[in-house]
Amino acid sequence: MQDIALRTSQLAAWLAGTDIGLLELRTPEGTLRLGRQGDNIVELPAEEAEPAHSPIHAPSVGVFLHSHPLAAAPLVRIGQRVEAGQTLGLLKIGPLLLPVTAPQAGIVDGLRAADGLAVGFGAPLLDLLPL
Repeated sequence: MQDIALRTSQLAAWLAGTDIGLLELRTPEGTLRLGRQGDNIVELPAEEAEPAHSPIHAPSVGVFLHSHPLAAAPLVRIGQRVEAGQTLGLLKIGPLLLPVTAPQAGIVDGLRAADGLAVGFGAPLLDLLPL
């Protein structure tokens, strides 16, 4: 227990020397959140509820496509049930088409990126409601 308190104080001292406003570390044992309150770094309570949906993020920079360039129909629609590993969209990087896949089974809850939109790494593309 003292080891955890020591590591927390070391992280707080490091955080104080930066302009970072919130540091959140998640492990299988729990979540540690450190944040600024005025000039002090304090431990914040872990958020109780996870978001209802899981955003699917762009694995790279590119142009997000809802359908294959040779097909008219979109790969998925809002409200559609999908399986883990199913292709939800494509990321066009030059001549390469990189599939954006579902990490788990779920229902497509929303499309965050328009078809043909240039996106950066980590940009939210779709929302997936886990089953």
